[in-house]
Amino acid sequence: MSSVKKHINIPIFIPHLGCPNDCVFCNQRSISGKKHFDPDSVRVEIDQALSTIKEGTKAEIAFFGGSFTGIDRDLMIFLLDIAQEYVNAGSVDAIRLSTRPDYINDDILDILKRYAVKTIELGIQSTDDGVLAECKRGHVADTSRKACEAVKKYGFELIGQMMVGLPGSTVDTEISTAKEICDMGADGARVYPTVVFYDTELCEMSKRGEYIPLTLDDAVYRTKEVLKVFGEREVPCIRVGLCASENLSSEESVFGGANHSAIGELAIGEIFFEEMDKALFNLSKTENLPQKPLIYVPTGCTSKAIGQKRKNILRLCRKYSIRDIKILEKNTIIGYNILLS
Repeated sequence: MSSVKKHINIPIFIPHLGCPNDCVFCNQRSISGKKHFDPDSVRVEIDQALSTIKEGTKAEIAFFGGSFTGIDRDLMIFLLDIAQEYVNAGSVDAIRLSTRPDYINDDILDILKRYAVKTIELGIQSTDDGVLAECKRGHVADTSRKACEAVKKYGFELIGQMMVGLPGSTVDTEISTAKEICDMGADGARVYPTVVFYDTELCEMSKRGEYIPLTLDDAVYRTKEVLKVFGEREVPCIRVGLCASENLSSEESVFGGANHSAIGELAIGEIFFEEMDKALFNLSKTENLPQKPLIYVPTGCTSKAIGQKRKNILRLCRKYSIRDIKILEKNTIIGYNILLS
């Protein structure tokens, strides 16, 4: 089973550096909360972050926000040298970075291999060529496949980032993308429901009626469907949605779309609802349901199974005319599985 260890990222945002492309959904200055990047501030940011981390906590310096391997080569090496100093001093455990699939090649991977880079996150977004073209992504799906193969060949941990709700995409193309990310050897995934930022082409498309921003319900449904794929393939999803704690989703930057802080929990809650509904339905075909069935869920999943404001419990009680459902955790249950007792 693939696994991604829990850790704390020390994010260093490099807004839009290294990326000459203008994808329709991207306004990197809004997303990162930065308009300029000062390389001399990196040590200060790392030191400040380290001062808040408890001793013994695993931490990684993470270069996010831009296409790290596409920035000026001297700057990239300068930043890697700084990060490596902290690794050598034992202050952090490793380095991670995010980049585009078309900025991965053997020359770049040879450089990264000289440092304590553990994880490379690739912004795959979609493996449908039509969707990539509509988004003006600047590369085709096969570019992602070759980049993933190269990253794995060099022994790096691979995280595949994908989006749901992009122009031209459907639930089917998104499920296909999730399956391909698994097939390409990903050790983990991130899922981003599309948010429409001001000062983007997607915002103008939305104003003209050429693109309809995701509703929360649609985003939850689409996210649920791809999370089921990752769950079935035992590829952990390490993040759903933009991270408010890193200034990635400020309301003044957002025109529309599913900009909800708990969208991942809502989607996982829907998966558990489906599993509990199926179990109760199957049992009801052979015997009368007890008025308070007992359902076991994986450790740490009680609140997700219950749903926000007990939504899942209330729906199931109405559907099956039962009084309540008791949810308990069992550490032998994994993924999104449940056990009806």
